[in-house]
Amino acid sequence: MSGIKLMNRTDTKFVATEKQLHTFLLAVQGKYFIQNINGKRIASYHTTYFDTDDYQMYNMHHCGRVTREKIRVRTYLDSNDTFFEIKNKNNHGRTKKKRISIQGHDSVMDELGNIVPFMAKHAWYTIEEITPVIENWFNRITLVNYDKTERLTIDFNLKFHHLKSDRHEKLDHVAIIELKRDGNVPSPALEILREVRIKRSGFSKYCIGSALTQHTLRRNNFKERLIMISKIENKL
Repeated sequence: MSGIKLMNRTDTKFVATEKQLHTFLLAVQGKYFIQNINGKRIASYHTTYFDTDDYQMYNMHHCGRVTREKIRVRTYLDSNDTFFEIKNKNNHGRTKKKRISIQGHDSVMDELGNIVPFMAKHAWYTIEEITPVIENWFNRITLVNYDKTERLTIDFNLKFHHLKSDRHEKLDHVAIIELKRDGNVPSPALEILREVRIKRSGFSKYCIGSALTQHTLRRNNFKERLIMISKIENKL
């Protein structure tokens, strides 16, 4: 994995049902490596996203702004490694991620000596302008093609908790597949995704989770995706 971090990459996301995911995983056998950490092929994550009081980062995404930023703390629960991360998407569709290691998920205020200069170099905001907004938990399967030019992440069992509304939501039957490549290199997965009718669909865990748990936010531009999710979850 150290050779395929893809910190500067293009991302393409797809939303799948449980049945579609099962079919897809059977079809990619023999074409991808699967990440295995201490005998575990399914990893667990905990993430907290930050935003301004008026939700500037959420609203930029909702309004379709191409250049945008997200700031988060992510803990890899199986190893307990935690990172403070800044993700920037530019107008060419490329995502650049910068991160620094921190002691733990709740240690941001204790490590401002490292975080403040890190944000000054890479972020649009200062630490005083943002607060924790929403946290999520999910499981992930990671696949890597044999040429090691792309990574597929498959996220499922998503759970959300909005820290301001105190609302909880979970998605038991939705899987998010994300294809991460260094440019437009050939991908064995794309044809398989088409064959099993898994459609491309933008899905930000931060934005969709926020729209599900904080109903004062604007949601019109996410309405189609929210309806699709509700149908998969049998809530409509």
